[in-house]
Amino acid sequence: MIVVHHLNNSRSQRVLWLLEELDLGYDIKFYERDQNTMLAPESLRAVHPLGKSPVITDDGETIAESGAIIEYIVERYGNGRLIPPAGTPERLRYTYWLHYAEGSAMPPLVMNLIFNSFSTAENRANDAFIAPQIKLHFDYIETELAKSTWFVGEEFTAADIQMSFPLELVAMQAELIASRPKIQQFVERIHTRPAYKRALERGGAYDFANSI
Repeated sequence: MIVVHHLNNSRSQRVLWLLEELDLGYDIKFYERDQNTMLAPESLRAVHPLGKSPVITDDGETIAESGAIIEYIVERYGNGRLIPPAGTPERLRYTYWLHYAEGSAMPPLVMNLIFNSFSTAENRANDAFIAPQIKLHFDYIETELAKSTWFVGEEFTAADIQMSFPLELVAMQAELIASRPKIQQFVERIHTRPAYKRALERGGAYDFANSI
């Protein structure tokens, strides 16, 4: 059975949600962030050398990285669900968003979080580079979501699950979400999904579920 090594308030919530959408059985091993540093505990290093979440173990394999985990679960257990057929334009778009979430959308958000805790000099760098990057990416996402209900089209896919975390982060910041109604509507839609709610019940407190 799949075991999700679940860190509170982290990307691993997406894995729980995916498993609920596919109605798969799984176990959870819980980990709590250090209250001072907000980093994952050292005990996660026993699962994966980087000591980060999400990580799953299944059938003797250890898989890390959100995108890799989603691909593994959907391909092995999905039976064609939550993924467009191979060789279609929708499949290409699905793959793009699956990797865009962590490869492009998340880096400026993480840098913004780190730089905002630094001095005025570093904040100037934030204003000069990071803030414009956040605007560029999330204006782009807003435009793309104006084209269809979900990222790949009118059908919900695992790419929407992968994209949920950066959009929930943005939705918590009034100055970013105010001018982006399509992103706000996306976050509202995912929060009403029964599988999303079941994942919250299994995973425990998740601050970003209250972002809207």
